Amino acid sequence: MPEFEYPKILYLLFLILPLVAWYIFKVLRKKSSLQISTTLAFAHVKKGLRYYLQHIPFALTCIAIAAIIVASARPRSSTKHETIDTEGIDIVIALDVSASMLTRDFKPDRIEAAKKIAIQFISERISDRIGLVIFSGESFTQCPLTTDKKTLINLLNEVHAGMIIDGTAIGNGLATAVARLKDSNAKSRVIILLTDGVNNAGEISPSMAAEMAEQYKIRVYTIGVGTEGMAPYPMQTYFGTTQIQNVLVEIDEELLKDISSKTDGKYFRATSNTKLQEIYQEINALEKTKTSIDSFNVYEEKYTPYALAGLGFLLLVIFLRLFILKMLP
Repeated sequence: MPEFEYPKILYLLFLILPLVAWYIFKVLRKKSSLQISTTLAFAHVKKGLRYYLQHIPFALTCIAIAAIIVASARPRSSTKHETIDTEGIDIVIALDVSASMLTRDFKPDRIEAAKKIAIQFISERISDRIGLVIFSGESFTQCPLTTDKKTLINLLNEVHAGMIIDGTAIGNGLATAVARLKDSNAKSRVIILLTDGVNNAGEISPSMAAEMAEQYKIRVYTIGVGTEGMAPYPMQTYFGTTQIQNVLVEIDEELLKDISSKTDGKYFRATSNTKLQEIYQEINALEKTKTSIDSFNVYEEKYTPYALAGLGFLLLVIFLRLFILKMLP
């Protein structure tokens, strides 16, 4: 159904009704110029083609007027277009892969739970660039900032505890994440640092790395992973078998709170899979991607067929009156 630029012009179509009424009234009032007492003598006379065509010019004239009125109202079709402008966020996940991440207070263990929930978080951040840094006794970039979520998830799936020298170098992990973000032009730059221990390795202290993040205006969300008290840990025996032993959960919460406080971030404590998932959901809600949608209509004019039809019917009326009806008996 087309829309009209000047829809009020369509009210002129009602003028055709009195025109039709006037024409019918005029036809009915026609009187013969020759009066006779009876028409029986002409009963055998057949009506000519002119009799049947005499009203067609008027009907075509009405159609032509209607077409011209519709064309004057400027019918057009519209298609809605949207321009979506997204302002993404650059995020680096700094993940602790030390041996303690094998502790089984999470299902199946801390590192696998952290990976699974991080993958869900990554999948929901459609417009953002996300990178991955892993750390233990040292740190390195597992994946630079990218929008290729499939590649990032594949690289995250390859992460496992013990893939680098053991230890907990929180400062190194944070500093490496800062290095990945410091040259970013994104309006918002975020680090999610997840660890289950106490800083005991690395050349860069956590406080120095936090100052670096603060200097570059990078917000750091810190997550301490581990239940309260004791947790089951798979210990390797001399015979190569695995024995589950309860170990004390030690997380330097004061350090993690200090890092997040300095960088305008937030500290979270995850004591279960569900709690860790809730934390990622909260971070997801805090770091909203800015999206603006500009909608506009694109119009295509449709008046030409109506105008041509009106002109064509008028020419046909002239042709019928001048050439056809005059030649018919």
